Amino acid sequence: MIRIRIPEKVNRIIGTLAAAGHEAYAVGGCVRDALLGREPADWDITTSASPCEVKALFGRTIDTGIQHGTVTVMLGREGFEVTTYRVDGAYEDCRHPKEVTFTKSLLEDLKRRDFTINAMAYSEDGGLVDAFDGTGDLERGVIRCVGEARERFTEDALRMLRAVRFAAQLGFSLDEDTGAAIRELCGNLGKVSAERIQTELVKLLVSPHPERLRDAWELGITAVVLPEFDACMACGQNTPHHMGSVGEHTIRALQEAEPDRILRLTMLLHDVGKPQTKTAGEDGTDHFYCHAEAGEELAGKILRRLKFDNDTVRQVKKLVRCHDDEPALTPAGVRRAANRIGEELFPLYLKVRRADIMAQSPETRPEKLARLTRTEELYRQILEEKNCFTLKQLAVTGRDLIEAGIPAGPELGAILGTLLEQVIEEPEKNERVRLLDEAKKQYQNGAGRTAAGSDGL
Repeated sequence: MIRIRIPEKVNRIIGTLAAAGHEAYAVGGCVRDALLGREPADWDITTSASPCEVKALFGRTIDTGIQHGTVTVMLGREGFEVTTYRVDGAYEDCRHPKEVTFTKSLLEDLKRRDFTINAMAYSEDGGLVDAFDGTGDLERGVIRCVGEARERFTEDALRMLRAVRFAAQLGFSLDEDTGAAIRELCGNLGKVSAERIQTELVKLLVSPHPERLRDAWELGITAVVLPEFDACMACGQNTPHHMGSVGEHTIRALQEAEPDRILRLTMLLHDVGKPQTKTAGEDGTDHFYCHAEAGEELAGKILRRLKFDNDTVRQVKKLVRCHDDEPALTPAGVRRAANRIGEELFPLYLKVRRADIMAQSPETRPEKLARLTRTEELYRQILEEKNCFTLKQLAVTGRDLIEAGIPAGPELGAILGTLLEQVIEEPEKNERVRLLDEAKKQYQNGAGRTAAGSDGL
């Protein structure tokens, strides 16, 4: 008999419901993850008890989604979702059932779930309930819909993207019928909210297998939710620096990047400007002049369309814009680059640059990697020596200059910028007294020129 170790609080909830004469089981993703030897992020519980009966048995509950049968039971500071067995009514928007009906049958509840590996329930007394061979699909490494795939995807179109996302997270393949149904129905993803598409796309990208984005392309999903990627897959690169299309390079770059949300989004979009900037030279070699600038603009449009937050849009756009930058291989050159790209983003830029290079042609890779390694060494040296390359690292502030008699305004900002340029070039000049003297001198010279200009009028 298969046994799963359930947390004490989950067992307490199941036991309380059972003692009152109700069925109760841990269900869904937590059972799947436990069987795979992974630590579940959440433990969900399903029960034959009605929401009112659940609320009557526990001291603190929250009506999380009571109209759909879900009550959150609070034990200490932890919350556990407890949902009544239910049967979904007709789906009218490819996402939500028009109504739900509560049932006393666990099997009826499991029938409505998306994939076999998510349609298992477990309790210590009842054991594992696996009516659709979810354990077999776990062993085979297959994502398969519960029942008829077309019905499941017609009910909830987002399940099509979720299928690819689960395949990427678990390293599984898609069942043949499941894949065929996605090809047929993927257009319905256009009816799903951008926020939900975003959530699934990010989970796919940061998974251990971001290359499964290719599956989403082959099945027609990206044509609906990310058509710019399809343009990249169709854009060849006749250049010694690359192998295959822009899209294939993008997929390899995703694999080379750490599973960080900003990094993977940047790698997805770093060359998105290439299809619209492609030109061919007289020798037949392709060129992509200004693709970083075009990509920055297009990345912003894509991320806003998918409802990403402003900070994510800002960071990814900046990294897309500078992903091809090559600082001069001097301490001052790297300080200037760190200033231009930003203290926060420069370490990410270095990772983006490495992932990009690693996804390029092996023949051109060694020289580029050697240059990048030297840039990284110089940046580490800059940090170790605490060199100044941002205004906040400057030994004087705007307030210091105001107190020294320089009025607030554009001229003060210009003086600070000039001081920073000097310090970036010569870090030893980052001394408060010297900078204040230099600032006063610049202000006096500027005021003198202004006065002379006024007399001339």
